[in-house]
Amino acid sequence: MTDTLDQTTLLKSLSRGGELDPFMGNVVEVAIVTRDHQRTMEGLWRLGIGPWQIYNFGPHNTENQTYRGKPSAFELTVCFAQSGNMIWELMEPVSGSGPTIFAEFLERHGEGIHHVAYDCNNIPFEERIAEFTRRGFKLAQSGSWLGKNHFAFFETEHETTTCFETYIFPDDWEYPEPDGYYPPRP
Repeated sequence: MTDTLDQTTLLKSLSRGGELDPFMGNVVEVAIVTRDHQRTMEGLWRLGIGPWQIYNFGPHNTENQTYRGKPSAFELTVCFAQSGNMIWELMEPVSGSGPTIFAEFLERHGEGIHHVAYDCNNIPFEERIAEFTRRGFKLAQSGSWLGKNHFAFFETEHETTTCFETYIFPDDWEYPEPDGYYPPRP
């Protein structure tokens, strides 16, 4: 029989000897950029991740869209699945829509994990953006899905090898009816 180290003990062990910076808070999401969300959902479903809800984000439902600090319309197919206390997200840029950091990632790296989202210990959204900026990271892309779910991605890839996101949902948030499901509902 093999002894296993529980997660709490492991985390305490890793934090010994240093002061933790509380800014980032907890991981709430891992996101994959893909050229084919359907194929990626099917593969992740085979690993036990899902079911999935599929949405289209675009100017019709996502306000305040920005790209590299300037207003810029974009469209994405975005899929969500819950795994424990974390969200998996798939993002597929819609061909012919405005520029996105997701399309750039596909061109430079191909498909794969693009970003990790943190809750920043639930500090107000504007304070999160200000703190990323204070730490030297520029806003790369942002928007407000349904005018309520504010999200922001930062230029962290050069220094950390990945992109970081933070987002906030209001307390009364309920996901809207998705554009589709995987696996399909009967």
